[in-house]
Amino acid sequence: MNHTPKRYTITAALPYTNGPVHIGHLAGVYVPADIYARYQRLQGKDVVFVCGSDEHGVPITLKAKKEGITPQQVVDKYHAIIKQSFEDFGISFDNYSRTSAKVHHETASAFFKKLYDEGKFIEEVTEQLFDEEAQQFLADRFVLGTCPKCGNEESYGDQCEKCGTSHNATDLINPRSAISGSKPVLKETKHWFLPLDQYEAWLKEWIVVGHKNDWKTNVLGQCKSWIDDGLRPRAVTRDLDWGIPVPVDGADGKVLYVWFDAPIGYISATKEWGEREGKDWEPYWKDEDSKLLHFIGKDNIVFHCIIFPSMLKAEGSYILPDNVPANEFLNLEGNKISTSKNWAVWLHEYLDEFPNQQDVLRYVLTANAPETKDNDFTWADFQARNNNELVAVFGNFINRVTVLTQKYYDGKVPQPGSLKEIDEQTLKELRAYPEVIASSIEKYRFREAQGELMNVARLGNKYLADEEPWKTIKTDEERTQTVMYVALQIAQALAVLSEPFLPHTAAKLNAMLGHTSQNLTWSQVVDGKELMVPGHSIGQNELLFSKIEDEQIQQQLDKLAASKKENEAMNATLTPQKETITFDDFSKLDLRVGTIIEAEKMPKANKLLVLKVDTGLDVRTIVSGIAESFSPEEIVGKKVTVLVNLAPRALRGVESQGMILMTENADGKLVFVNPDDAVPSGSTIN
Repeated sequence: MNHTPKRYTITAALPYTNGPVHIGHLAGVYVPADIYARYQRLQGKDVVFVCGSDEHGVPITLKAKKEGITPQQVVDKYHAIIKQSFEDFGISFDNYSRTSAKVHHETASAFFKKLYDEGKFIEEVTEQLFDEEAQQFLADRFVLGTCPKCGNEESYGDQCEKCGTSHNATDLINPRSAISGSKPVLKETKHWFLPLDQYEAWLKEWIVVGHKNDWKTNVLGQCKSWIDDGLRPRAVTRDLDWGIPVPVDGADGKVLYVWFDAPIGYISATKEWGEREGKDWEPYWKDEDSKLLHFIGKDNIVFHCIIFPSMLKAEGSYILPDNVPANEFLNLEGNKISTSKNWAVWLHEYLDEFPNQQDVLRYVLTANAPETKDNDFTWADFQARNNNELVAVFGNFINRVTVLTQKYYDGKVPQPGSLKEIDEQTLKELRAYPEVIASSIEKYRFREAQGELMNVARLGNKYLADEEPWKTIKTDEERTQTVMYVALQIAQALAVLSEPFLPHTAAKLNAMLGHTSQNLTWSQVVDGKELMVPGHSIGQNELLFSKIEDEQIQQQLDKLAASKKENEAMNATLTPQKETITFDDFSKLDLRVGTIIEAEKMPKANKLLVLKVDTGLDVRTIVSGIAESFSPEEIVGKKVTVLVNLAPRALRGVESQGMILMTENADGKLVFVNPDDAVPSGSTIN
């Protein structure tokens, strides 16, 4: 969109209601989306910012089974926690809805029905995995097995979380049911598919050509990879008893696939907002002068850039997203955030343990935002940024200005004298900052934008340090009045400019500066308007930020250490014995001692090493998913146990001719099942 939009429709990825929100969600999606929405509102723009709980899909039913409650009880519990956490944290949604709402069921059903009636779907009878013990078809997440691309043995039926590859459940090697553990069988079932292949040429033109200059590299790269691989029809229905019933005859026991129904949740949330506010929702989704933006994490790129736009295109009356600014992942203390292992900082717990310090977390997550690559959150960095930046730079400047104003002028803005060159230069610099910050925000570079905000506070600190009003008060009263007047302009500018990033701080600062009822705008700072008029009374001084002590940080580190210990104990629990096999079954396995003679990383694959192994019989190639545990250099010459009569299979275009036997230690690290070094290669293991 090259022209100025009339309105902004901003969406943030719908969180799954099978658990609370953690800092990875905040850094990836909700904080950047909120900064952008707040900034546009400060510009006086017409904004609707929507989100809601994603309450359908298999993870909900799995959580319900695990907790021994109904899916509805699961979503009610976590919807309440998530909604309250967002409110307390200050994410300024215009509407936070839920996909179990009546308006959503109606909207999603009508959307499906229109596409169905217009013949936009393919109806197919396919073979799907069926659990004979549980007597039900297995949706993707109910199937576990070995990933056909990287060999991860715990891949889900729709996606491997290790290598990120999407696939069908029937592609898995050795699939098993997540419900009963039994091996599923194939059984015929009828479903409806969105023929993505029919939209391939259009998607290529729209994304790869049309957005090559304004979409983020990671988004373009992932989209291009999917399109270049060739798009295939995607099922939009599932055999499941939890979700929105498919609204056509002959679809008993079938629901809309969660990735068809969830993005429509943005539309239904806007519709719900319109009904509540007495506004027409349609222009926000159907007027070409509206700018639609999806804030998401990188794991949702394909759904928001390929599947949902294809759905909107098929429907025909909706606008398409102008941009999809997806972030990478945030890690925690060097490890991937894991909800199942409780390796996370949960938002609702943070708000309890750090009361009234929402903006500290917002600041640190923005400063460490994984905008172009995965980034790491550490509690040491959290403490350092608070103490050395928020307290020592931003808070220090405001404290000096407000304390001196109260002390010298009874809290009234002084009348300035004639401005010196340094005063003019400082005010000129101040007026330049809003445009610099705005430019970064408009390019979705929020980390950069916040850095420039802090430079405004640094400008103020340097100005005070250079002009030393605490000294000139004794020798030149008029000069002191001028300096304090300029410093107060900077302080008030900070209150305006910090609102998108640090909204609680901005509100507190406005109150301290006596502007609780006056709504100062971004443009007034740009235009160099007098923000603090001589004679205006400021409020009482308060500390904007407080120092975070070592004990508070240690408590958080202790919590993580306890989670790690608990996980180690769980990992140490012995895996139950597998089903009994006969001697004949065992005798079919040909296990030999081998020696790794060459090793190199598989190109464009973080997990895989390509090994040359001397098995005594021959030298063969084996692809092994051990690259995150071992470097190629450290394993050359190592004796290993090899299953040599495993059927060859291609991994990333390389034929793997065997398997190396591994186990895991208590830390979850891979360890070789090593034969004695004295045993020669080729020796059989009986």
